[in-house]
Amino acid sequence: MKSKKVLSLLLACAVTVSMGTTVFASTEDQIAAAQEQKQEAQAGLAQAQANISDLESKKQELESYLSELNTQYTELTDSISQLSVEAAEKEEELKNVQAELEKAKQDAQDQYEAMKIRIKYMYENGGSSMLELLLSSNNLSDFLNEASNIASISTYDRNMLKKYEETQDAIKTQEAQVAEESTSISNLLTEKSSKQQEVQNLVSTTNDNISSYVNQISASQEEASALMAQVNSADSSISQLMEQAEQERAAEEAAAEAAVAAEAARDTEDTGAADEGDSSEEATTDAEEISTDDSSSESSDATEDTSGAEDSSTSDDTSADTSSAEDTSSDSSDSSSSDSGSSSQGTYLGNFMLTGYCNCAQCCGTAGNATASGVMPTAGHTVAMAGVPFGTQLLINGTVYTVEDLGTPYGHVDIYCGSHSEALSFGLQYADVYQLN
Repeated sequence: MKSKKVLSLLLACAVTVSMGTTVFASTEDQIAAAQEQKQEAQAGLAQAQANISDLESKKQELESYLSELNTQYTELTDSISQLSVEAAEKEEELKNVQAELEKAKQDAQDQYEAMKIRIKYMYENGGSSMLELLLSSNNLSDFLNEASNIASISTYDRNMLKKYEETQDAIKTQEAQVAEESTSISNLLTEKSSKQQEVQNLVSTTNDNISSYVNQISASQEEASALMAQVNSADSSISQLMEQAEQERAAEEAAAEAAVAAEAARDTEDTGAADEGDSSEEATTDAEEISTDDSSSESSDATEDTSGAEDSSTSDDTSADTSSAEDTSSDSSDSSSSDSGSSSQGTYLGNFMLTGYCNCAQCCGTAGNATASGVMPTAGHTVAMAGVPFGTQLLINGTVYTVEDLGTPYGHVDIYCGSHSEALSFGLQYADVYQLN
């Protein structure tokens, strides 16, 4: 009877443990799948952030190039304006030179016509005129004076002719020079205008490229946000599954302890009933032994010895069952103690993404600002993360930090660093995060 009870107890414990193991294994598989999804999302997030960094770098290079192009365009515009003024001045100067040339040509033509008349007169009437001049002269002095006057007129005509030729040459030279300068200015103006158009085309192309990078950055940021949401969802799922696994484990242990206690109590009741039956049988045997002979007395003594052996065996089985129950209770106590030790670091929040920032203008827009909680940030102490109240203490890689700032979503911890170079060297990391308060 006792062996059947022990066997049923063992079978019940085995079924309970096997069912719990199956359920726990299923939960563990779900946790492993969630962690794998989280790792995939984290890998995609890291790649998306690397793409964003690369696109931002290229965008900054294009913006710098665009600034240079705008400077060139402004300089070319100023140069074209100056050349346009110079070209207009040269055109006006060329008109004035041409007007002077026309006036000089007209004066020379008038002088030439007058010279022709005098020369013609002198050649046609030269001989008679000299004779008449000699005969009409009162004395030699008058004759010489008249001859000198005629020579002076001839010299004047020759000088004027020479001056006319020089003036013509000077005006033509000036006209050629002004025309050359005007052509040069026109060529420069054409060249500058062409260069300006080229720079304008480059500016337009660069703006298009920058717009393309901005769109790509926006798409990558949306992808990163989606991946961050997946990571946060995976962290939440992992936390829920771990809590569910702990609850299932505790329920299994409680069920096993209850089953052991129930079976132990049932065995104790059965053992007590068996002891009472043995005592009744012994009393009946003693009464019969009084009316029998000595041989019956010896038989009764043998019966008592057998009954005593059964009572001893029953006592030993009961002691063994009690010892087994105590061992089970001890194991349950050890397991409970182990579970409480695993949470000694605080409440596990998940495997979060870690980055670094500082209090400079590049990281925060303006330098030297206080945190969102109103206190000045401290390196190795201050972190930023939304979703938890200010003053929340987080245990990360053995260091206790305090949430005093905002700027990142839940699941992304931004750790304050003493300098911008330290924040850059911190890079992108992942670590388990525990909440201490």
